[in-house]
Parts: sequence; C-alpha cells; structure tokens
Amino acid sequence: MSTTSPVSDNRWLVLKFGGTSVSKRGRWDNIGRLAAQRAKDNDARVLVVVSALSGVTNELTAIADGAADAAERVARLETRHRDFLAELELDADAVLGERLAALHALLTDPRAATRTLDWQAEVLGQGELLSSTIGAAYLHAQGLDIGWMDARDWLDALPPQPNQSAWSQRLSVNCRWQGSADWRVHFASQPTRLLITQGFISRHQDGGTAILGRGGSDTSAAYFGALLGAQRVEIWTDVPGMFSANPREVPDARLLTRLDYYEAQEIATTGAKVLHPRSLRPCRNSGVPMAILDTERPHLPGTSIDDAAEPVPGVKAISRRNGIVLVSMEGIGMWQQVGFLADVFALFKKHGLSVDLIGSAETNVTVSLDPSENLVNTDVLAALSADLSAICRVKVIVPCAAITLVGRGMRSLLHKLQDVWAMFGRENVHLISQSSNDLNLTFVVDEAAADGMLPKLHAALIDSGAMPVYEEAVFGPRWREIEGALRQRPTPWWHAPAQREALLQLAQAGTPRYAYHLPTVRERARQLKAIEAVDRRYYAIKANSHPAILRALAEEGFGLECVSLGELERAFAALPDIDPQRVLFTPSFAPIGEYEAALARGVTVTVDNVELLRRWPEVFRGRALWLRIDLGHGDGHHEKVNTGGKEAKFGLSAQRVEEFAQAARALDVRITGLHAHLGSGIETIGHWQEVVDELAGFARRIGSVEVLDIGGGLPIPYSDDDEPFDLDAWAAGLAAIKAVHPAFKLAIEPGRFLVAEAGVLLARATQVVEKDGVLRVGLDAGMNALIRPALYDAWHDIHNLSRLDDGDVRDFDVVGPICESSDVFGHRVKLPAATEPDDAMLIADAGAYGFSMSSAYNLRTLPAEDVLPDAD
Repeated sequence: MSTTSPVSDNRWLVLKFGGTSVSKRGRWDNIGRLAAQRAKDNDARVLVVVSALSGVTNELTAIADGAADAAERVARLETRHRDFLAELELDADAVLGERLAALHALLTDPRAATRTLDWQAEVLGQGELLSSTIGAAYLHAQGLDIGWMDARDWLDALPPQPNQSAWSQRLSVNCRWQGSADWRVHFASQPTRLLITQGFISRHQDGGTAILGRGGSDTSAAYFGALLGAQRVEIWTDVPGMFSANPREVPDARLLTRLDYYEAQEIATTGAKVLHPRSLRPCRNSGVPMAILDTERPHLPGTSIDDAAEPVPGVKAISRRNGIVLVSMEGIGMWQQVGFLADVFALFKKHGLSVDLIGSAETNVTVSLDPSENLVNTDVLAALSADLSAICRVKVIVPCAAITLVGRGMRSLLHKLQDVWAMFGRENVHLISQSSNDLNLTFVVDEAAADGMLPKLHAALIDSGAMPVYEEAVFGPRWREIEGALRQRPTPWWHAPAQREALLQLAQAGTPRYAYHLPTVRERARQLKAIEAVDRRYYAIKANSHPAILRALAEEGFGLECVSLGELERAFAALPDIDPQRVLFTPSFAPIGEYEAALARGVTVTVDNVELLRRWPEVFRGRALWLRIDLGHGDGHHEKVNTGGKEAKFGLSAQRVEEFAQAARALDVRITGLHAHLGSGIETIGHWQEVVDELAGFARRIGSVEVLDIGGGLPIPYSDDDEPFDLDAWAAGLAAIKAVHPAFKLAIEPGRFLVAEAGVLLARATQVVEKDGVLRVGLDAGMNALIRPALYDAWHDIHNLSRLDDGDVRDFDVVGPICESSDVFGHRVKLPAATEPDDAMLIADAGAYGFSMSSAYNLRTLPAEDVLPDAD
C-alpha cells in the first residue's frame, strides 16, 4: 500500500486520532487506510497526530502526582505496550526499547523526589511518544510510506505570560501557530509522504518538554494545521461529531453536521468533550477548516466546522458542565463604589483563576469558575476567600452544574423558551447568564438538580421550535438512529397502491373528507389486547365516534368510555345490545341530568368531586361509583392536554379523598373503582407505574375498590422524528407494578392510539402563493376541519397524494381558508415543487380528534366521512 507519488509540498491534511482510536490493531488498520486514502483523494501529504493509548495518560498523571506505587504502574504500562506490540506482530525491544528505558529512567531521575514541574511534563509526555512510535513502526510494516517525527521539534510553547502560574507555564501551555515560509519549507522537506507525530507535547523555552494540557492532542493538530495552512484538520474519535446534547445522556440528540467556528467554540467551551475549545482559535484565525469524524464509522458525515457554514438561527446544542464553583461576593459597600470590581478581579488574577460567568446586582457579584480551565482546589479557594473577605462577604457554592443553550440569536428565541424557563423555575437557580455575543444562555443550578434535566430540556427545545432540527444544513441523524436503536415508524396503510387509488377516488367525490381504515383500528386493538397486565379495556369515543369504529372495537372486546350524554346515546345507537357494564361515563362539570340518565342506563359512572354527593345526594345514594382523583401532577405533549395538578379542572384533589369517602359512606355509596388520567402523549413508562402505585395506596385506605383505571393518552408517531410507542416496555412496566399490587384489576381507556393512524383527511389544493420568499399552498380544509395544529401546535404529516412519488420537493407552509391567522396546518412542509391547485392532498394520522372536534366556523361545511373497505 505504498503512497510514494509526487505531490505538492504545500498541500497538507492533518488527521488527529484519540486514545480509543490507537489502542487496537484494527483501528490502526483504519488509520492507515484513512491516511493513505486522504493523501490519494486530495493529492496531499498527510500528518497524523496521535494521543496516548486509552487510559495511559491517567496512569502517567498518577505517577507525576507522586503515586506510592509508581514503579508498579510503570511496570504495568510496559507490559501493556509489549502485549500490544505482540498483537501487532512487532518486536517490542526493537520498536520500543529506547522509549521504555526512558520511561523507567524517569523514576530514578533526581527531579522525581521533588516532582518538579519539568519532570512531571516529561512523565506526562511519554504516552504519546510510545503510541506514535508503535504506530509508525506498524504502518511502515504494512507498506505505508510513513515517517516518525518529534512534535517538540516543531511546536514551541509561548513565553510565560504575566500572572501565569508556574503550573500553567509548564503543564497547560499555548504554542505559536503562525508559521513562517521557512518553517513550512523545512517541514515539507521530511522525506516521506505520510508523517506521524504526537499530540499533547511541545518544546518549552528551556529546551524541556511542555504539556498542552487538557485536550492537548486536538490543540496540537490545530497548531500544525495553522502552521501548515492545511486543507483541513480532521479530529478522528470514537463518536461521529458534535451533537445537540451529550448523546449518552440524551439518546435523541442530533448530529450537528455543519457549524461555524464561533458556534463550535461555544459548544466545546460549554461542555462538549469531543473537541477541546482551545483547538478552534488557531484554525479559525488561519482559515483552516476542521472536521470531527468517527474512526469506526468513517461513512458518517461528522461535523464540519468552517467560516462558510450557513448562519441558521436557533439553539444548536444544550450542554452540562459539572464541578462548577460559584463565588458569591456581597456587601452594601460595593454599591457604586468606584474600582470595587477591579479590586475583586485583581484577586482572582493574583491566584491565577480565570472567571467564566458573571452575575451582578447592586450589592452582590457572583462569578463561576470552570475547573476545566482552572486549577481549582481547596487551598486555592481558601486563599482566595481570605483575600476577598477583606472587602466583602464571601460564599463559595459547590458543587454546581452549568446548563447552557448554544445557538445564534438567543435573544430572539426567548419567547420560545417558556417551557425551559418553567423547568428551571422549579429549581434553585444560582445564576443566569446570557453572553454578549448572543450565542449562549446559561443557568447554574445545584449539581444534583441537573440530573435528568437535559433530555427534558432537549425535547422542549425541539417541541417549541427553538431548536430547528428541520434545518438539514445543520442537523443530522439522532444518536439512537446512528446506533441502530431507533424503532422505525411503520409504513402507513395509505402508501399501498390500492389504498392510494381508493383515496384519490374518494377525493374526486368532494373534499374535505375523512377516510378511515378499519384494519388499522383492529391491529392497534389487538396490540393492546396482548398486554396481559391489563384486565379491562375501554375506547375513549371522544377521539372518533364513527359507528363503524365503535362496532369494530366492540368486536375486539373493548368497552366504550363516554364523557357526555350525547356520546352515551351514540354508543347505544351503534351497539344497542352492548352490556351497560362495558360502558364508562366519565364527565366533567356535566349537568346533573346527564348523571341521572347514565345511572338509569346502568353504566359505570365516574365522579370527580365531593360537591356532587352533597348537592344531589338522592341521585347517588346506594350507587356503586368510580372516583377520579387528581394526584397533584400531570404530563403530556402540550400544556392543554395536561389533565393533572392544581391548574387542571379534572379530578378530586388527593387532599380530599378521605372527605369524599366519608360522604360516600353516609350515602351508602360504594367506591368500586379509582381513576386517574393525567395527560395525553405520555411516553415515560414510569408515569403509569407511578399512577398505579399512588392509586393503590388510596384504594387500600378506601377498602372497596376493585379496579384501578390509569386512563389513556398513549402516544403515536406523528412524524418521522417520532418513534412508535414501546408497547413491550409498557407491558413489562405494568406487569411489574401489578405484581406489587395484585389485589386490583387494571383498566385503560385509550383513544388516539386506536384510531389516529387509521384516519386521514383528504383535501384539495386551492392556491399556491409566494410571499416574501415563503411558499404557501392553500387547502379547502381549514382549522374547522382539523383543529389540532391550531389548538395544540400539533404536527401532522401532509402529502400531495396526486404526486406522491415526486422527489423534487420544496418547503411550503400549508394553510386553510379560515379567516384566522392560526389557520395553519404546518410550516416548512416538504411537498413536490410542482404542487398546484386541484392536487389531492392528504393530512395523515387524523383519525383521532379530527372530525370529532370539527366545526362549521366561518359557515364552512363539516367534512364528509367514509370508511374504506376492509380488503387491502
């Protein structure tokens, strides 16, 4: 695999590989292939920069810190490197003899006794010297034209800066990155086309080794890229790039495929570990593009960073930094005191501390210290506090976490962050800081409070539109998709050619028109019937009360749940022979006459307040009832479908259950069921387990309860970004909690899950209009036909059924004919560019809360309804 072909000496690519990328033979094979291929494809020379084998720097750090078992640690390091050379089929003594001897010699070096900083630097730099030597020998043995070079011959540490600590002058240095023409000529004179060198190390002014500090290998690669004016610096690691959040904490985090230097800098600075923030400045200032790529998955796009990235406004990433130290300084005397801040920051400077965030008030200044940029320990903080106490009261708050939103135009996004503000409003927020460059917004909270927040915040940012994941120029696939852990959304039934043709024929009969596919209804019903932990299943007919759907679900063994007298009448009209005990009546603030009518029919009635019993005792005397309890909390995909908590109108307060039980006993009312439906679109399995657990506690105190109804609200995947609800996990969760409470039967009452995917809304395009760069397609259906987008900001996929196979698409806003600004079905909907008036349009997953919530607003006619034949 020789690469000895002529190439221009001023065309360089710099490829950096981290510890996990250099620790196995197969990965060195990848490095060799990548380097050779990059050289060939780009007509370039390639410089490979490597880190130490994974874990080696930690061992060397312990030795440099004076570990008592330093000799044993060195012996283990030698064994590990010899074993690796055996795996590579190389002679260990021939390849590493001198390097291993130098490592052992550092233990007996006279400086070891006092652990001088220059000695520590020599120790810390051994890992990269070992790995690069191994890599050069192995790749050369594989036939590559590659040479080894010592980074210390090319990277020079900058002279000490004023007030720079001795530690940072040796163990966290910056280097020169502006190279001369002579430097480049001399570098290019190296005889091989491929070169390998070390990250992390450079030459100190005294001729010894200097360490670049954390992220040093990334920064080394950037320095070399800037010095060489390279075509690109590629950071190869074990993840595919930067993400919108830490993917190990937020599995739905999106790969960020393209960023500019400034956004990448903010993301790296505020917590992303994949790239050290110091590495960006040399490349940015010299105009060298960067990329973060995955050694094991080189086919993925990775993250490209350059000055040509499209400036897309919105939050790109949310990150968390632990171990933040807050220093709060307070005193009445600081108000309008000239020079107070200068005195304060002079003390931070004295102790070599770099301040990160600042918050100020008339009598308080609070700053944060990031441990990744400071040597923050108890001694330093004690000394700082002692000095500060002479001019103000000091309080050190630890440990804290900084949660940062990064993106362009943060100020313009504040109105979209109401859910984010609400989440932080429930925590003890010590500091809020918005950057002057309008690129980040940071909240500092107690470290323990930050646990579990990122997934919720990430989802809220997407739901609000503050994180524009639809911008394909920036956002790539989700982490779970990359890992192959994403449950795929099923292909809709209407994609089948026969069904598509049937829908087109229905559209010819007039639109707007709903069409329902009963086989899908039956399939969803059977999925729920297979869950053994559930004893009773009811269908919430408010989702869709079409008689054919009611009959189909009754045939599958489902009872019916109604919330009005009209729904009760619809249920018995469609199923006159249904057993009344298979019908639930769960109204809210209904007229008392509806309760009387329901009880007269013999159905199971649910009540949700004690006032009913006290105001109309004779209506309920001697009855068996179910009781709906508000457990004090709720959930759901939108605030308007959250049906629990103080703000919700539903349910008896949990604080008044005993009061209700006493009133019931006085009327000989028997409470046989407890009910708690706390919201819709809830995906957290633990939610239902918690509901069962809490209801069971009330049931035991009441004594007569047989059934626990945990409601419905099961979600469906409305877009390609959504996953099907994990029924297996839900079933396992219910089985586990039911085993804890075996005395009670479990009931559910889903609506959306059973019918949403079975229904579509057919419409006709009326007009296609361009206005100020926005393309809009109008439909003859409006918010009167499907109100969910206007009411809940709900997303429904929209397709041009007449041109379903047309791949040339553009972004359209899809709107209706209603005289309201909220009459919008979707923004940035991808539709065929050739979309034109009279095309048949399909709004998907509209079987739930579509026709049932429709109206004649603007005196528009109600949509028609059709049931498609069962045969596919």
